[in-house]
Amino acid sequence: MGRSYSSDLRVRIYAEIEQGGSRRGAARRFDVSASTSVRLAQRMAATGTLEPARQGRPPGGGKLAPHADFLIGRVEKQGDITMPELAAKLNAKRGVTVHPASLSRFLLARGYSVKKNAAGDRGRSR
Repeated sequence: MGRSYSSDLRVRIYAEIEQGGSRRGAARRFDVSASTSVRLAQRMAATGTLEPARQGRPPGGGKLAPHADFLIGRVEKQGDITMPELAAKLNAKRGVTVHPASLSRFLLARGYSVKKNAAGDRGRSR
């Protein structure tokens, strides 16, 4: 993912436009694309700020968040459940289709990991 231009550069580009310079002229002077200076002027008109918008997905959401209690309950109940089995149970009970790797990332983020005991049996621990 690309990085945003610095706030200092954004302010200088917009100041050039505010002092009567053209958007394309400001872009040439500061060695950025013409579309960048056009978008900066549009952003200032629409939002009143030159700060970049947040990049990436909003935190806390996701497809599995509403089903967290169900998933954690299944893992607590049956500690050696595999991700494909958990995905099948989620699909059967809740009608949500999800890849097993997504379930694994979801559980790892909540502190669950697969541990093996001395006998080689798998079990989930927190």
